[in-house]
Amino acid sequence: MTEAEIAELRPEVRDWRLLERDGIARLERVFQFPSFTDALAFTNRVGTLAEEQGHHTALLTEWGRVTVTWWTHKIRGLHRNDFIMAAKTDALAAEIGSVTHGEVAGER
Repeated sequence: MTEAEIAELRPEVRDWRLLERDGIARLERVFQFPSFTDALAFTNRVGTLAEEQGHHTALLTEWGRVTVTWWTHKIRGLHRNDFIMAAKTDALAAEIGSVTHGEVAGER
């Protein structure tokens, strides 16, 4: 994606951080939960969504928090579908209702 395309889509996923790790642009967001059980349930819901869409994410599940990172492995960068999946991840979080949102360092 070009910088212009990324800038066009950023407002749709404003709570996500645009960062670069290992030379690869990614979208990343931390979701916080009141317990490990809630964090794990969210992880499983995101995993199911990823499997259904055939577009897999990096998920880090910790006590009370889940870090979700989207990028397209095949192109080693961002694709429009990563922004769509980030928005769908936000929708899952909104369904749960008890989610608070954390910050990720390294915004680009």
